[in-house]
Amino acid sequence: MASETEPEAAGPRIEIVGVSKAYGGAQALSDVSFSVRSGEVHALLGENGAGKSTLVKIIAGVTQPDSGEYLFDGKLVSFKSPADATAAGVGMVYQETSLVDTMTVAQNLFLGKEAPLNRMSRLNIEARLILESLNFHVSPTVPVGVLGAAQKQMVEIAKAIHRAATVIIFDEPTTSLTPEERQQLLLSLEQLRRSGAAIVMISHNLEDALEVADRITVMRDGKVAGTMPVSDAQRETIVRLMVGRELEFTRPSSPRQPRSKPILEVDNLVAANVKNMSFTVRPGEIVAIFGLVGAGRTETAHVITGAIKRRRLAGGQIRLNGRPVRFRTPRQAVRAGIAYVTEDRGTDGFFGHLSIVDNIHAGHLGKAKRLPFLSTLASRDAVARPLVERFGIRTLDPSRAKLVELSGGNQQKIVLAKSLTRLPKVAIFDEPTRGVDVGSIQEIHDQIREYADMGVGIVVISSYWPEVLALGDRILVARAGRVVAEFDPTEVDQERMTFAAVH
Repeated sequence: MASETEPEAAGPRIEIVGVSKAYGGAQALSDVSFSVRSGEVHALLGENGAGKSTLVKIIAGVTQPDSGEYLFDGKLVSFKSPADATAAGVGMVYQETSLVDTMTVAQNLFLGKEAPLNRMSRLNIEARLILESLNFHVSPTVPVGVLGAAQKQMVEIAKAIHRAATVIIFDEPTTSLTPEERQQLLLSLEQLRRSGAAIVMISHNLEDALEVADRITVMRDGKVAGTMPVSDAQRETIVRLMVGRELEFTRPSSPRQPRSKPILEVDNLVAANVKNMSFTVRPGEIVAIFGLVGAGRTETAHVITGAIKRRRLAGGQIRLNGRPVRFRTPRQAVRAGIAYVTEDRGTDGFFGHLSIVDNIHAGHLGKAKRLPFLSTLASRDAVARPLVERFGIRTLDPSRAKLVELSGGNQQKIVLAKSLTRLPKVAIFDEPTRGVDVGSIQEIHDQIREYADMGVGIVVISSYWPEVLALGDRILVARAGRVVAEFDPTEVDQERMTFAAVH
């Protein structure tokens, strides 16, 4: 996005010079230099594990570098905590929200900046003004825990902007947003840039970076692979810098031949935000469901897996292998052979304080009919390590590495591995590549196709149209809680799918 001011004319607001950082012998950053100026949007791109998160955590005071310099307004600084960085004017909007689910939206917005005496009516009014100024349609009085991923992201953004940060770091800000919400966010970024804020934006969506950034820096293997003005950036060049090779989403050369008899039948399903949802899935088939946030796709998956109850009367029917089923709990669905990969990995997907091996083994135990009398490290390794290799999870020691220490792409692969320790009959992937880099996207797509080739009935819920076109044997479009269109992936494009999802 072209800037009306010239950010190049001013000195950097923040400047990182020759910074290195290692974790337990693994080099996360190696001699990295980076800067952002006031009135500039600087996009930071790279595969998961490239070092982007470590770099912005240093900027935000979450962690400290082993070597190198950090200059703020030309002065050498050393932030020992996020509070130090916040006090200096650095705000961070994380990809995985840091909100308190039991508090209301208004309480979260003012958390840490409370007055000695607070009136909830005043907080609600001020919060509503903040949210409406950003055109975010979120009620300030509802608990954050009932919000969807997109609305939680809006609250995180509003919280950072409310604190008047002069340097704002956005970690995957558009991942969970609808096209309308994404456009509004990008307009908000433009307003912040015009006001003189220095903005760092981590994104796996190259189109976002090309549309809104002034400069783009690409990282690979803990180093800066290249920095360029957006006017010189080409999508192919950025991808090559990120992964070291050409990469495009492709469909298999020969179409898959699923069996004719459905393994999963959803007939006139009615529940919260779901109205007469109907579709079928055959063994070996990938059914991709496209739609916007609020279309009822995730709620449908939750009803199928027993996490949400459908209406007792006139609530529709779910059949598995031709037999009607009604699961009271997700555990019953798992034991029946239905695997669900959640869209919100940070909240529902894994145990952040446990190791990779323990997380995958926990998923294995959840599918067992009987729990073992004794669980040893050797038995856990025997289950987990083949899946670590199969899904290409990058770590030095799976038995020691905690999930909170890993990149988003590796976390997502672990969620997949944890959900698929046993071969299911039906696997539902809800936004399987949300917040994942382009290299890991292709790896996850290959794994989904491999399970379909083994005869598993696959449902892929995705708002990312290249993913829907690359994976789906059939494409369904959902709107307002029902399927409104079906397309052959070889005969449809983004415009037709989006039109069906909106109109």
